[in-house]
Amino acid sequence: MDANGSGRRRFLKQAAALAGVAAGAGAGAEWAARGQTAQTAKPEAQSGAAHIHGDQRRGVRMSIDHITYYTPLQDYAGIITPSHLHFVQQHSSHFPEIDAREHRLTIHGMVDRPLSFSMDDLKRMPSVSRIHFLECQGNSSAMIHDTGNENMGPPAQYVWGMTSCSEWTGVPLSVLLNEAGVQPGGTWIMMEAADPGKFSHNLPMGKALEDVFVAYGQNGEPLRPEQGYPLRMITPGWEGPFSVKYLKHIKVVDQAYHNFNQSMNHSIPREDIGGKARWYHYQWATKSVITRPSAGLEPLRKGYVQITGLAWSGGGTITKVEVSTDGGKSWKEATLHAPVLPRAHTRFTFDWAWNGDETVIMSRSTDDTGDVQPTRAELYEHWGIPAAEAQKAVRTTHFNAIQPWRVARDGTLHDAMFPA
Repeated sequence: MDANGSGRRRFLKQAAALAGVAAGAGAGAEWAARGQTAQTAKPEAQSGAAHIHGDQRRGVRMSIDHITYYTPLQDYAGIITPSHLHFVQQHSSHFPEIDAREHRLTIHGMVDRPLSFSMDDLKRMPSVSRIHFLECQGNSSAMIHDTGNENMGPPAQYVWGMTSCSEWTGVPLSVLLNEAGVQPGGTWIMMEAADPGKFSHNLPMGKALEDVFVAYGQNGEPLRPEQGYPLRMITPGWEGPFSVKYLKHIKVVDQAYHNFNQSMNHSIPREDIGGKARWYHYQWATKSVITRPSAGLEPLRKGYVQITGLAWSGGGTITKVEVSTDGGKSWKEATLHAPVLPRAHTRFTFDWAWNGDETVIMSRSTDDTGDVQPTRAELYEHWGIPAAEAQKAVRTTHFNAIQPWRVARDGTLHDAMFPA
């Protein structure tokens, strides 16, 4: 308990010092120079203190009941987000202290055999390791582009940085549910966390049995405290709240229960359904963003520019990314860099010679289901947002519109999602 206590004090001290701090550039070289930050703890305790960090490049926003860290997407290459830079959305004022030796995962409800698994039990079961992105349902939301909040807007991390991609290790949920024996009529599961607010979320049984797994590892190490230590759900391709952290209970039920986070905290009235709030959002559509060059970074110089960014889809695998350097008048195909995996970030690059004229650059992704990333106007039209509102940064979730970056004649870059 001493390790956990001192670790919590260190983390809270670091987090407080980071409040409101923006992320710096050149992260990749520094990571290579100093490697992962970790402290030694007793292995038998599996203490979260072994993974405490306070990396200033993420930036942090804290309130009485919420903690948000942002991934500096503009500052690294490849598709794997270093664990200490993975984004965080914490629905409480602090991260819970959980002793992995005492933690248990209970499966109950409409099952033949209610079961309670220790961490050792889970690690003895069949495991998988898969690379998947996680993304907050509010990431890249229209409102984030124009809030007047100093922790919003450029650089890209404060608009797009609530998505990250890691290699996760754990036990397929289908294995655990098979052990418990799901009864006829058990068509949903309710997941509950061990955090202070007992965060809960439900999930249809079809998805639960498809590709969902209970993870205890991230990028070759135990989960970090802010990532759900010692156990979290990974629900590939679906919005972040379905990947419940600090997982403690899985209850098999016969319907979708209206818990607070789905029916209130994460619902927004929409014009296309008569001003009513849509309670349930599931799979992410195809998305992409140019991470460099992008707004808030160093100005461009005339001549060769390598455009690079990330594309992903909750529906499957990215098959094509197109780049426009003339504001959408023409599109050319970018290069996709291996590995290109389902429900994971995909790195793309495009070679460009900038002639010094003002222009707009943007990317557009397509996945293997044929889903094509829309413009903001196309997305708003689909949602039924009136023309008068279409020029405003309205509050939205599940936003996947094409991101335009305006390049000025002096080489500076600006967010062009909404008219100036």
